Amino acid sequence: MAVANEATPATTVCPVARSTEVVGDRWTILVLRELYMGATRFEEIQIQTEATPQMLTSRLKALEADGMVERHPYSEKPLRHEYRLTDKGWAFYPVIYALRAFGEMWCKHGEEVATRFVHRKCGHDVGLATVCPHCGEPVARKDLDATLGERFAAERAARREAFRRR
Repeated sequence: MAVANEATPATTVCPVARSTEVVGDRWTILVLRELYMGATRFEEIQIQTEATPQMLTSRLKALEADGMVERHPYSEKPLRHEYRLTDKGWAFYPVIYALRAFGEMWCKHGEEVATRFVHRKCGHDVGLATVCPHCGEPVARKDLDATLGERFAAERAARREAFRRR
């Protein structure tokens, strides 16, 4: 995956093409999803994305090189890092939110919503909107409480259990 940054000159002025150089594959999108869901450690991210260690390492290194995430040590012996989104990484969240809305609307057939978001300020479900339908206020991730649907929660728990049994 190519990373467009100050060291690598861009080959196009198209912002969509430049953005896909940073986040243009399934694995990177899933890594970012996990970071937005609060995962910070390699193992947590690997369990839920089901990426190989090599694949996850390369995506995290690319995101770090592009300034989307930062590594922070949480253990000295052995040296272990956690990954935190930067301001640039958080700026990508509306894209993930839009992918979620598209997937809920067009890629599922009568299934429950995977994640419900409730506006902290007024206590109402925002559905798939970026503006609270109850109070009319624009909402960002920091304004929302997330609750996993029963099936999505079970799927994530099953991945954790399968990983632990290996």
